[in-house]
Amino acid sequence: MIPVKITTEYIELQMLLKMQDIITSGGQAKYFLQENDVFVNGELENRRGKKLYPGDKIKVLNQEFIIQK
Repeated sequence: MIPVKITTEYIELQMLLKMQDIITSGGQAKYFLQENDVFVNGELENRRGKKLYPGDKIKVLNQEFIIQK
């Protein structure tokens, strides 16, 4: 599991995807989420603006991330 450190209360899913170089721009997030399964805490998620808080676990493209403060 790859830790993702944040300095704010939360980050949005599209920002995580950009930070991890899964997508190159926020505009790609909508299409990426339509074509790929992304799980947040074990549940399928398709909202690019989904707020991710410390402790949340994200699985995308066979990679797993955990949000940390």
